Amino acid sequence: MHRFPADFLWGVAGAGHQNEGDNVTSDCWFAENVTPTVFRERSGKACNGWERWREDVDLAAAMHLTAYRFSVEWARIEPVEGEFSTEALAHYEAIVDHCLVQGLAPVVTFQHFVAPHWFAMQGGWLGERAPELFARFCDRVMSAFGDRIAAAVTMNEPNLPPMLAWAGLPDVVRDLERATLEACARATGVERYRLTNITVAEEADALFAGQAAGHRAARAAIKARRPELPTGLSIAIVDDLVHGTDATLRDRKRAEVYQPWLEIAREDDFVGIQNYERHYYDAEGAVNADGTPAQGGVMNRTDPASLGSCARYAHAVSGVPVMVTEHGIQADDDTERAAFIEPALEGLQEAMTDGVPVLGYFHWTLMDNFEWIFGFGPRFGLHSVDPVTFDRTPKPSAGVYGALVAGLRHG
Repeated sequence: MHRFPADFLWGVAGAGHQNEGDNVTSDCWFAENVTPTVFRERSGKACNGWERWREDVDLAAAMHLTAYRFSVEWARIEPVEGEFSTEALAHYEAIVDHCLVQGLAPVVTFQHFVAPHWFAMQGGWLGERAPELFARFCDRVMSAFGDRIAAAVTMNEPNLPPMLAWAGLPDVVRDLERATLEACARATGVERYRLTNITVAEEADALFAGQAAGHRAARAAIKARRPELPTGLSIAIVDDLVHGTDATLRDRKRAEVYQPWLEIAREDDFVGIQNYERHYYDAEGAVNADGTPAQGGVMNRTDPASLGSCARYAHAVSGVPVMVTEHGIQADDDTERAAFIEPALEGLQEAMTDGVPVLGYFHWTLMDNFEWIFGFGPRFGLHSVDPVTFDRTPKPSAGVYGALVAGLRHG
């Protein structure tokens, strides 16, 4: 590989609820603690990132990176509707300022799935006032430290529900998701308690409408404070390929899962893509590369070539620059991760050589953390975390990624 553009953002990505811990006024925390619950484990202290955030920024800087993507937790900043925490805003402002001291461009996600408990009690994104409430929150964040951030991601993977509908999850998971929402509603005495990443199929259209309006309202609020700030959203995207000659099924998936959001992204400054897998489809269903039937599940069909291919597709439909806001691999054996990064970046660079504008690459993730309904089992981190002391230990892949970045920045 040759050098990337001088202003290319090299980073790691993370999310507040997954590493901060004790996000007690959030919808996700509440859903983890009802019975029954689809969450395999509770997030608890997570990686204790709320206290160890400075160390985490320093770890990213030590890897020769130039950017750091993190989320601000709405539930911490607005724990009660209309009441904003100056302490929480100051906390995230300190992260931004420390990033700048360390030479890292702060890329801020305004909602990485999790919302305040009170917001979920109002129906989440199905609530009539949801876009207005989210825009007000975004304005408060921008007024506190928006003058110092490098890019804004309004929301993370709003297309996750339709993508999971194609993932072949067993019915028992879907039933347990519905039971979790019902348990939350019973415990709070509301008719409809709704989260962003636990959904029911019949509400898909209404959820899309609410989130689309929320994204546009958030973008307007952000741009009102800083018109020139690069602003977009991130979508989950699988590299879906056709096995054989019939593209009908693959194209239907694209139309249902990605197309609506890529069309919305035409209004934005960039589109964030989050790629982990490559899938093949024939006329009947999901298959392996050789045409044999594929097993269902999540994150089990990785291919380093998928990243460049997804960048090409996302840009072709949206017409705007691409930012790789997440990319990585779930691997208990870190040698797999270490070997995965360079060929993926080669494919990305080939797409750039062919004219696809790519603004940056953020590896998911800095450290092993809480992976939603799967708990602490999946390993995506460049660092391991001791579950008792919360000490971070670099894996070999951290050194590999850091050395690659250093070489691609300086040649």
